[in-house]
Amino acid sequence: MGFLLELIEQYGLLFVFANVLLEQLGAPIPAYPTLVITGALLGRGEYSAPMLLFVAVLAALIADFAWYLAGRRYGARVMARLCRISLSPDSCVRQTESIYLRFGPASLLVAKFIPGFASVASALAGAIGTRSVKFIFFDALGAALWSGSAIFLGSLFSSAVSDLLDILASLGKWGLVLVAVALAIYIARKWWQRHSFLKDLRMARISVDELDQLLKQGNPPTIIDVRSDFAQQGGRIPGAMVLSDEDISALVINTETDSEVIVYCACPNEVSAARIARKLMQRGYTRVRPLTGGIEAWVAAGFSVDRH
Repeated sequence: MGFLLELIEQYGLLFVFANVLLEQLGAPIPAYPTLVITGALLGRGEYSAPMLLFVAVLAALIADFAWYLAGRRYGARVMARLCRISLSPDSCVRQTESIYLRFGPASLLVAKFIPGFASVASALAGAIGTRSVKFIFFDALGAALWSGSAIFLGSLFSSAVSDLLDILASLGKWGLVLVAVALAIYIARKWWQRHSFLKDLRMARISVDELDQLLKQGNPPTIIDVRSDFAQQGGRIPGAMVLSDEDISALVINTETDSEVIVYCACPNEVSAARIARKLMQRGYTRVRPLTGGIEAWVAAGFSVDRH
């Protein structure tokens, strides 16, 4: 443990930069505790609070702007990949789109306080064409609020943090083991939350080929698109109806409860579609299935989309 503390003391700013950068790029390495610890060590004079804040904000900006550029170049594919690898089950693309499209770049002010939001929001900002100057302005302010709050807490409770560090240092290698175990528990807990979340949404699904056959039989099912308005700009499956957030809350669709209902989205594992399908089934609809692969699988199979 003493070795870790020496790293923080000797390479405090570099250590903070690397930790924040890696976390904002998507690695499950929490940087907030590091900022709290380095904030508590300000009294030792190795670095100043403004410099510590600058380094943390710079690292966050570099990572976020990388996702911004990726979103601008690759669009929804980047957001889908982020959602797929995220350990936070509530970081699905639709939820992030809903928040960002409602509040705009101002949502970046609190993005880093919401698990799974910051990276996807940065990519989304690039995908929808948010001006880079506006993105950098709000993202920098958000990074300053996030890192500044951690530094302030560390300095405010510096004596308590120092006492804790001294205890861990006195434990030697066992103190380092405790830190490693705590990190492993954090990652395992996030993974289990995601695993449980996806397990709860397991249900029968329909493939794009099966849906195409149903449409050709002349008795088409009710098809529901639960994507955001932004995502729908690329087109919808012919005949699909759209459920807004208000419609989803009310779960009102104009069809019999025993009719075939197909729900699709653009989220990995069909998370949004499966959640709505589950709610519809709870309302008495007996034949509801998410579309495997969502709109991306439909387009990849070469089937037409309605762009009106």
